[in-house]
Amino acid sequence: LSSGINAEYGGIRQVVGCKDPGSGRIGLSVESISKGIFVSYVEAGGIAARAGLRFGDQIVQINGESVAGWDKKKTINFLKKADPAHIKFAVRDRPFERTITCVKDSSGGVGFQFKRGKINAIVKDSSAARNGLLTDHYLTEIDGQNIVGMADSKILKLIQSKERTVTVTIMPQFVYDHMVRHLGSSLKKHMDHSEPTEL
Repeated sequence: LSSGINAEYGGIRQVVGCKDPGSGRIGLSVESISKGIFVSYVEAGGIAARAGLRFGDQIVQINGESVAGWDKKKTINFLKKADPAHIKFAVRDRPFERTITCVKDSSGGVGFQFKRGKINAIVKDSSAARNGLLTDHYLTEIDGQNIVGMADSKILKLIQSKERTVTVTIMPQFVYDHMVRHLGSSLKKHMDHSEPTEL
């Protein structure tokens, strides 16, 4: 299996992967938003995860073909017909998401509350408030680790395991809802939650 990140050009990175020889799958799903194609699911341990694709990434090209204006069906059909040994993606890293670093207070709190991954309260004068964290946004990563579909108790445990600072990545609710609308709870449980690695 050959997969990995090759290079980055002007905010667009090249990702090369292949299909799993046994199943013929890549281990990802996509959604069309505003005439763009976005990664909505990455299977844990799958080819897409090992190649470096992440929830929220925008795919701008597949094998040199621009996917602007494509819908989900056209994208999936194109991927099904692609050479199983070599699929090249041009990807913009999570354009709908933003990252905020929060410093824990003396009691270990980070200054926000969440339910089912959605931020529903921000503590006044906290690090989260001072750094612009917003309600009605979903947590998608903690220190670069995807947490989409992870139980709140596991997210809290992950936050508590961090020393002094916690970097959270958030996505507006309306975008998040569109991205995950076709994912059943069983698929979310199989989402890649591996810890990020330095390349």
